[in-house]
Amino acid sequence: MNGNGERFGREAWLRVARYLRLFVATPEGLKALAMLGLLVASLISFNALNVLNSYVGRDFMSAIERRDFAAFIREAWLYVAVFAASTVVAVTWRYLEERLALLWRTWQTRQLLDRYLAQRRYFRIEENGQLLNPDQRIAEDVRSFTTTSLSFLLLVLNASFTIIAFSGVLWSISPQLFIVAVTYALAGSLIAVLLGRRLIGLNSAQLDKEANFRTELILVRDNAAPLALTHGEEHEHRRLLQRLGAIVDNTRRMISINRNLNGFTNGYNYLVQIIPTLIVAPMFIRGEVQFGVVTQAAMAFSTLMGAFSIAITQFQSISTYAAVVGRLGKLAEALEQAGPHPTALEIREEDGRLAYEGLSLRRPDGRLLLDQLTLAIDAGARVLVTGTYGHAKVALFKATAGLLAEGEGEGRIVRPGAEGILFVPDMPFLPRGSVRELLRRDDGRDAGVDSEIWAALEQMHLDAAVRQAGGLDAEHDWSGLLGAGEQLSMAVVRVLLDRPQFVFFDRMSLAFHPDQVARVLQAVAASGIGYLVLGKPEDVAGGYFNALLDIDGEGRWTWRPLSAVR
Repeated sequence: MNGNGERFGREAWLRVARYLRLFVATPEGLKALAMLGLLVASLISFNALNVLNSYVGRDFMSAIERRDFAAFIREAWLYVAVFAASTVVAVTWRYLEERLALLWRTWQTRQLLDRYLAQRRYFRIEENGQLLNPDQRIAEDVRSFTTTSLSFLLLVLNASFTIIAFSGVLWSISPQLFIVAVTYALAGSLIAVLLGRRLIGLNSAQLDKEANFRTELILVRDNAAPLALTHGEEHEHRRLLQRLGAIVDNTRRMISINRNLNGFTNGYNYLVQIIPTLIVAPMFIRGEVQFGVVTQAAMAFSTLMGAFSIAITQFQSISTYAAVVGRLGKLAEALEQAGPHPTALEIREEDGRLAYEGLSLRRPDGRLLLDQLTLAIDAGARVLVTGTYGHAKVALFKATAGLLAEGEGEGRIVRPGAEGILFVPDMPFLPRGSVRELLRRDDGRDAGVDSEIWAALEQMHLDAAVRQAGGLDAEHDWSGLLGAGEQLSMAVVRVLLDRPQFVFFDRMSLAFHPDQVARVLQAVAASGIGYLVLGKPEDVAGGYFNALLDIDGEGRWTWRPLSAVR
């Protein structure tokens, strides 16, 4: 485990293997297996051509030594033919590798997105704060994992075929040379692992430090106006420099290790060029072999050493790959932990009914926020929720929406299904897209015909802003185009179009002027929708509520009907 808590052990690899088995069992997996079979065939063909090339090269050099012009021309044509065939096989190999990597990445990313967004796992992962940068893991680490996994698989297969193909060639030239190659490669691999083993943890840390730096820059970009108004750039500047300093410190440690590893690797590779000549050249001088055998031995030795020495030549890539596997293993673990789990708080869906039965809520530190709330709220009710302690109101809002963490609530909540109750936070999320897409229902159906949409927009005083932005089908980043109050009004437009049985508003007064709050509540009530609003005791004076739920600082609650309702 490294400093960021990433695991590079058996569990991470088992999760990766589990995902791979799932992939193979799908229609995409069957297609991938067929492509992999063609890749293996390409590898075998490529190695066979390499072996053939070693013999053609031997005869070509021997023809030059003998000054045999006819043999020289014949072997030259053979050389060209082998090179052409090798080129076709290499291009096919690369094409199949890229297509297979894309197929695998697409499936893997879709699987993770499905799990990440299902059952609000993304919310629970963010709430517990134990997993850094899940977005980077899904977007970048999956791409790196799929492409690198395939590359390493092909490297190992290619190395195996190469060892099988060229071991015979090298042994036929000199058994001594074959033994030297095996011994040299094993010793070099062991030394490389010892020199570079710390790179795995450092590479994982580097990925998170880079992501944290980018996140801080995005924060500055997305909050440019409030940052400028509050003169917060100095604070952000210090934080950015801290993030950059962490990147620099980690990179320096990686550079030091890479320096030692590269120094050994370069020396190792230089000796590969001379060892076969030192062994075979005396055989040529004694007349035991032809001159072409010297060049054939050099080629065979170099090729065989490349196959034996994957751990040396690819160690930096392997260390990065191991870090990615650990990060994806941690993501899979977080998704499993964020899934549905037994809880003392039961949420039951029942059409047309909103009720709390023995509901108790607590803060993560155990402090009681709400004690044994038991009441039923009738359809069409207009409830103001107040409280001495603001966290109690927000906890009730989150509990009703099913967003409480394990251990923070107990009892039962009875509520309509997703289409029967909507929740409007104080600052709603408006994704980039068109207004028509923003208002589309969760099941994909359109919110209504254009005339209904425009009528709801006009009711919330948003019609002019939407027309100015290009109409219902113009795509924009609405969170940047609309003010806080307008964004909340857009969420209310969806409520008016969806017409749920109940709507639960968070603190509207944070974004709305009292006159705007009044307009929203009048519109919602006129649509026959019951509502609950988190507010203050003085909001009763507006006359827009027929019941008051008040929660004191000790978690005790009172329910009081109100008579004056507009």
